[in-house]
Amino acid sequence: MNATFRIRTVEQTDVPLINDWARREGFAPGAGDVGIYRQTDRQGIWKGCLGGEPVGCIAGIRYNHAYGFIGLYIVRPQQRGHGYGVKLWQKALDHLHDVSCIGLEAAENRVDDYSNWGFQPASITTRWQLHSQSRQAPNAISTIPAGLRLIYGNDIPEPKIQIYDADRELSPRPHFLSDWLHHPAGHVAALLDMQQNCHGFARIRPCLLKKDAGWRIGPLLADTPELAELLILNLLATRNGVVIIDSPGGNALASPLLHKLGFRPAGRTLRMYRGVMPSRKLDEVYGLACLELG
Repeated sequence: MNATFRIRTVEQTDVPLINDWARREGFAPGAGDVGIYRQTDRQGIWKGCLGGEPVGCIAGIRYNHAYGFIGLYIVRPQQRGHGYGVKLWQKALDHLHDVSCIGLEAAENRVDDYSNWGFQPASITTRWQLHSQSRQAPNAISTIPAGLRLIYGNDIPEPKIQIYDADRELSPRPHFLSDWLHHPAGHVAALLDMQQNCHGFARIRPCLLKKDAGWRIGPLLADTPELAELLILNLLATRNGVVIIDSPGGNALASPLLHKLGFRPAGRTLRMYRGVMPSRKLDEVYGLACLELG
C-alpha cells in the first residue's frame, strides 16, 4: 500500500531535522531561527509527511494583513518529482491568501516557476562571505562618532529599535523582532544618541554551513555606510570563522561597503513579490535578518 502524504504543523521536535535539511541545502540556518519562525506565526510553518516520515517543509509567515513571506521551502532530494513540493507550496499560499503582498527569495533557476504563480522580480539579494580573524576590535571602538554610543544586549531599549526597524523595513514586525533580539544564541549591538534614538543596529548569531559552523549577521540597519561598518567591525571583534551577510539589492551602498571590509559574493537570489509590491526603500538596510522570513 502506498503511504499517504499529509501536511502537518511543525513541532519543536521537528526543528533539528529541518535545520539539517536547511544546512544541506546551503541555507546556513542560524541557531534558533526555526523556533523564532514558529513563534512569529504559529500556523505558518509546516512539514509534509509520507506516512509518518517527514519529507519536506515550508514556511508561509504572516506578519500582518499587508505582508507575508514564503521561505524554508525544502523537499528531500530523494522525494522530489512526486508533487509533494507543490502541495506544500499551495498550503503556504492558502495560508496567505488574504495578505496584500507576499514576498520570497527565489533561486535563479526557479524564477520562471514563481513567475507562473504571479510573482514579479524586484531586486537581486547577494550573499556575502568573509573569513573573520578577530583583528578589527581595537580600531572599531575608537571610530564611534561624537554624540553616539554603542549599546549591547539587554541594555538596548527595545522600543527604540522597534521604531527604527519599522521605519526602514517593508513591514512592521514587532513580535518577530522582539524574539530575534532576545534569543540567547545571538549578540546584538545598537548605536544610540544621547536622547536614546537609534541610528543603527545589528545582530550576529551562529549558523550551520554545509561542512562547518559559521556566523550570520542580520538584520543590519544603519543611517550611513560608516555606521554600518562600525557595527560590523564590533560584531566581528571577538569572532573567528566564516561570516555571512545577505544584502538587499535595494541598497546600492551595501556592495561597496562589504567589498571594502573584505567580504566577497558567495551566491545570490532574486527577491520577488506577488500583490501590491512594497514602495518603501531599503537604502538603509545593509543586511537582511534571514532569507527565510524576508
